[in-house]
Amino acid sequence: MKRIKEIIVVEGKSDTNRLKDCFGDIDTIETTGSALNQETIDRIKIAQEKRGVIVFTDPDFNGNRLRTIIQKAVPNAKQAFLPRAQAVPKKSDGSLGIEHANDTDIKAALAAVYTRVDNDFKDYDHDDMVNLGLVGQSDSHLRREFVGSELKIGYTNAKQFLNRLNMFQIAPQDLVAVVEKFDKGSTHDTK
Repeated sequence: MKRIKEIIVVEGKSDTNRLKDCFGDIDTIETTGSALNQETIDRIKIAQEKRGVIVFTDPDFNGNRLRTIIQKAVPNAKQAFLPRAQAVPKKSDGSLGIEHANDTDIKAALAAVYTRVDNDFKDYDHDDMVNLGLVGQSDSHLRREFVGSELKIGYTNAKQFLNRLNMFQIAPQDLVAVVEKFDKGSTHDTK
């Protein structure tokens, strides 16, 4: 099945939901508004290395500010732009946003920059998480924290951790090696 190779950087959950409505299977990183922290910047850098990223922020002041910050941190990131007129909310009291654009406009904005690939990456599933001890054990949260730190994908709950393993297309041998490192007890300092 063909899908968008790159990970799309958006401002929030409503943008992610809107892109999923348009494309179905798509991965995003949310900046969660104008407060872009270092952890999110680091995730964007890793995403760029692994799959590439497309910055697709709202066509307003905050969106442009975020785009500038990301562009400085990740200069090779692709950029997708939605004209202001296509991001106008239906209600008069709303703010400009990607979530207000129609499917055609969103697809046209991204079509100019994304790469379609045959995705031969095998997604991890819940059974993989159980087999690696990343869920279902008393120390699973410590394992996820350690593995997330080592792979530089951050710590989250089990569901989001599984999403990140798939989004960043972590190679099985890399994941197993880090889990084995945890099991050997070489470092359990997960500060």
